[in-house]
Amino acid sequence: MEETNFHRAPMTSIEPDADIEDESISVIEKAHDGPAPSEETVNFSVERNMEAAPGLDPLARKKSYWQKLAIFQADSFQRKANFRGMILRPLIFFSFPVISFSGFMYGAIVCYFNILNGTASVILSSPPYNFSASKVGLSYVSCLIGVFIGAFFSGPLGDRFVLWKARRNNGIMEPEHRLWLYTSLYILISGGFLVWGLGAAHQIHWFGLVFAMGMLAAAITIGCQLPISYCIDSYKNMSGDAIVTVILIRNTMSFAVSYGVTPWTETMGYQNAFIMAAFVAMAQISLFFTLIKYGKRLRKASTPHYWKYVNQLQAEGLVH
Repeated sequence: MEETNFHRAPMTSIEPDADIEDESISVIEKAHDGPAPSEETVNFSVERNMEAAPGLDPLARKKSYWQKLAIFQADSFQRKANFRGMILRPLIFFSFPVISFSGFMYGAIVCYFNILNGTASVILSSPPYNFSASKVGLSYVSCLIGVFIGAFFSGPLGDRFVLWKARRNNGIMEPEHRLWLYTSLYILISGGFLVWGLGAAHQIHWFGLVFAMGMLAAAITIGCQLPISYCIDSYKNMSGDAIVTVILIRNTMSFAVSYGVTPWTETMGYQNAFIMAAFVAMAQISLFFTLIKYGKRLRKASTPHYWKYVNQLQAEGLVH
């Protein structure tokens, strides 16, 4: 992947160039012979000459294709890399409620995928479905369709919804506006679990199970995007390290639940296990109401710590 982070030296002053000054003055003098030029015309002429002037040294030159793909960037060795800070900051960010909330919501959604993935092969390959391995894999086409639907809902439609909320808020967009999209997961996740678990217990037609897989895939896509966007919108300038904290929480939750899916469903049965999963999901999703009410207050309370770590990141050249 191309490197998008560039080292930009601070511009303190620009040395005047005689050629540029003469050309700029001549443009203005010639313009006085005719109609008075607009300010935009003069500025455009001066800027065009400045761009073409060989005396100016641009602060950031465009990199070639191969320079963008290089494993090691020469500019990176000019920065002060503080590995201690890079290790400790993601751990310190556990104290930010918004970041911990984002990690928990992200991890819970990934757990739901693990529950689906851990039971799909067992259910579909057992009687009365008796799917072969290839047919079980083919059933995940519904998940692919669900991912596209979920991405469209949380992406373009979600952005329009946030803009609509901002207009109703005197033109001010707040990160909590995006959390209202969690309401769609009440139907998709809880409904998907009920159709999946009850359908498997009562051996409904295979299309019902495949449809439930699509519902859950759409919900999981939405649920993965929302906490990431909320975290980045809340702490944009330190989002790199904040996302590391989110991923630490997510991976811990995902790793832990993988060992309990099979014993859980075998002990309780598909019907009771997925009824429980549906209601647990509803309780987990409802946590977004807490952040809608208190999220802005929590972000304001973390302002001093936020700028403290932003200054550290800027000193290390880690702010994009």
